[in-house]
Amino acid sequence: MTTSKTITLGRRGFLLGAASTLCAPAIVRAQGAKAAKVSVGRQPYAAGNSPVTQYMMNEKLFEKAASELGYDLTVDWRDYPSALPMVEAFISGNLDIGMWGNTPIVRLLSQNQGIHVLTVGEGHLRMVLCTRPDSPIRNMEDLKGKTVGALVGGDPYNALSQMLLHELGNADPRAFDIKVVNTPTQAQAASLPSGMDAAIAIYPAFLKANAEIGTKGIVNSFGYTEAGYKGPAGEGAGILLPGVKKSPFFPDGYYLHRSFWICSERMLSSDAAIGQAFLIALQRAVVALGKMKPGDISEMVSKYWGLSPELGSKIVEDEVLFQRGWIWPTEGDAAAITQISNFMVEGRLIPKPLTFDQVKSAFSKAAPLLQKAYEATGKMPAESDFTAKGAKDLRGLPAWQMNSWKAPA
Repeated sequence: MTTSKTITLGRRGFLLGAASTLCAPAIVRAQGAKAAKVSVGRQPYAAGNSPVTQYMMNEKLFEKAASELGYDLTVDWRDYPSALPMVEAFISGNLDIGMWGNTPIVRLLSQNQGIHVLTVGEGHLRMVLCTRPDSPIRNMEDLKGKTVGALVGGDPYNALSQMLLHELGNADPRAFDIKVVNTPTQAQAASLPSGMDAAIAIYPAFLKANAEIGTKGIVNSFGYTEAGYKGPAGEGAGILLPGVKKSPFFPDGYYLHRSFWICSERMLSSDAAIGQAFLIALQRAVVALGKMKPGDISEMVSKYWGLSPELGSKIVEDEVLFQRGWIWPTEGDAAAITQISNFMVEGRLIPKPLTFDQVKSAFSKAAPLLQKAYEATGKMPAESDFTAKGAKDLRGLPAWQMNSWKAPA
């Protein structure tokens, strides 16, 4: 999409059984490497993408993987507070790779915008419905007639709509006289500025606000109560609410959070080796971080999360990339986008749901690169693990086997 060759991304390299075909002779790399630039947008205040990209940046993993494929790469890493400004940069041709949540992906596919999903960027991010320490709001029913802050057009709003659907019976806040106000940053949502009775915030922002100003959690997107809950299910944290079992995403929760790396056409065509290098570097980073203690991983991004290692560990332990140990998008990840489009219709965010063919088309062009990167990094996990029973997250066949994917029921 961009005419200049720029890449932006994260840190650190960890070579895992790279195939010999990846390793060009040193003299070729030194004398014949193709100079290129790439711009990469990340969301360091979010969840798993923050330490993964930080590690990539620290260790120059992207540059090293590109060198193995014949490129002398300069990476322009850019920090964004949310997906919206990244989407704008991408559409204008000013960004090569960026990480977005489900909601902007569904919106653009609904508008027949041609976007390419590269791979999973993070997932299973906990979102918390929260309020002030002295608030009378203690459960979902108490939200009726109130003003609630959420990132409109983003995953927090989508998670809120699913909480309302499965606990109160309708995904549209207006059905309960709930006024939603936009919170453009997660710190704003968690701080509950004047004019908001409650808000839904991502876990890193909530934990920070809880520690600093006592922001009180009520319910989370996994379907469990937080410490401030009091209602029909009981009182206090850790109670599984019955409504979440009606969600098609259970046991993931009310909402299946996945954020994906999106890339320009250039990363899959004229400079496809750069797209492949990004995937290799990303997988190496996830494997390397998986050998570290959660608190140490959190410390790498303490300037963004602003949390102690103990609190930051909670975010790390929730992250689907670290739970899996790999980055490859699966049938379950793709099906989630389809299902979420149904809910976005109910919430009046798009006019009609996406077809599974529309969703598959967004993954199709990157599928060959994904398979090459999977093979180059040691084929982790074994192919049988993609469909193994008993997994704690929704998965399925990988993208390079999408001809066998089935549309969700």
